[in-house]
Amino acid sequence: MNRGGTLRGLGVGPGDPELVTLKALRHLEAAEVVAYFAKRGRPGHAWTVVASYLRGDQVEVRLEYPFTTEVPVSDARYPLAMGRFYDEAAERLAAHLEAGRDVAVLCEGDPFFYGSFMYLHDRLADRFPTDVVPGVTGMSGCWARAQTPITHGDDVLTVLPGTLPEAELARRLADTDAAVIMKVGRNLPAIRRALTQAGALDRAILVERGTMPGEHISLLSDEELEHRVPYFSIVLIPGRKGAR
Repeated sequence: MNRGGTLRGLGVGPGDPELVTLKALRHLEAAEVVAYFAKRGRPGHAWTVVASYLRGDQVEVRLEYPFTTEVPVSDARYPLAMGRFYDEAAERLAAHLEAGRDVAVLCEGDPFFYGSFMYLHDRLADRFPTDVVPGVTGMSGCWARAQTPITHGDDVLTVLPGTLPEAELARRLADTDAAVIMKVGRNLPAIRRALTQAGALDRAILVERGTMPGEHISLLSDEELEHRVPYFSIVLIPGRKGAR
């Protein structure tokens, strides 16, 4: 392993800058290099969360996705292009690490929960000292803002990507006490149908932009069928098995 600088994945929480942990803030302020992922033409959500905390003299490395939702995951081009993207991103950061500079990679929510940092960790953790600072997840930020206890007693919680086939999503929803559905976006109509099949639509809560400006919380059953949701949206299905 190269000694070099240290690679750190910093979980910066779901959106509210006050939900950045003290540990993440300490490492952010000390880092010589700050890297962050961003969609083309956008500033990058994680960067926006911590922008007010940056020193101003740090080297910033913007890692711009070749695409986000424009190409479906099932398309053969997707894994090839994303693999090249992560290879190139890792080498850009490796150059700083080899020069002895500590690199902080900003991560929405928690670095190891549906986070892009994982793919840099795969490529660099065996080459350089690496540290991961956990963060408040988007789902915990959303259920706190919705004031919705998600699990009681022995409730089983299942976290599901909304990209699952509709029938599979309905099956898993019917087989759990509580659920969180991530990756909602354009998948909302199928998610709604799956919830209806599982008999869970009446307790499903839609949280859009949870903890951020423009936050909107509603019962999913109250929303119009054509309702379009932003990228940062989560569906909560609270459990009540062991309520006291």
